[in-house]
Amino acid sequence: MFTGIIEAKGTIKRLFNNGSDIRLVVNTNTLDMSDVKLGDSIATNGVCLTVVDVGADYYAADVSEETIKHTGFAHYRTGSSVNLEKAMRPDTRFGGHIVSGHVDGVGEVVSVTDHSRYVEIWVKAPDELAKYIAHKGSITVDGVSLTVNQVKGAAFMLWLIPHTLQETTIGDYKAGTRVNLEVDLVARYLERLLLGEKASEVAESDISLAFLAKHGYLK
Repeated sequence: MFTGIIEAKGTIKRLFNNGSDIRLVVNTNTLDMSDVKLGDSIATNGVCLTVVDVGADYYAADVSEETIKHTGFAHYRTGSSVNLEKAMRPDTRFGGHIVSGHVDGVGEVVSVTDHSRYVEIWVKAPDELAKYIAHKGSITVDGVSLTVNQVKGAAFMLWLIPHTLQETTIGDYKAGTRVNLEVDLVARYLERLLLGEKASEVAESDISLAFLAKHGYLK
């Protein structure tokens, strides 16, 4: 479990192709690795990865074909910057929101507008995620816990302060940048809870506004 508060920016040092999956080696730069051991979890651009090799300034993790298919890892290269967060401890401050490290889809940056003291960024999410994105709700973008400031269909707007831009990869965003998205975990559970006894009759992918209306959940 994570909070979406980024601890450091890492750099992809090497990518090894193992056939259907890859092994990723990340230079951790300023991330404190003194308490990291084999089997620990590190969110890498919002993707929860298991440490399979570790050193004072790096870690390695295996990325499955499924993860590559459903995240931005298909677009990463040697030298790419990534946001890093170690799994949260029970005695640390919970500064962001509940983040699982399980990416729901890949969005695309539509526009980046500089407003002197903040930057306005619009992101287009996959259509199937639109129902989980709410004004003033939380969303995770490349592992960063952020507040949604405006919503238009499947697109949403973020306001980024200088600190966030400096300490995360968001400062490098431009139109066309692909980003990992994880919607608010609470919204997903509420969706299933609203189905009540009908939850056993429908797969998550079958839930739609039409389904909810048909069964009396929308008035």
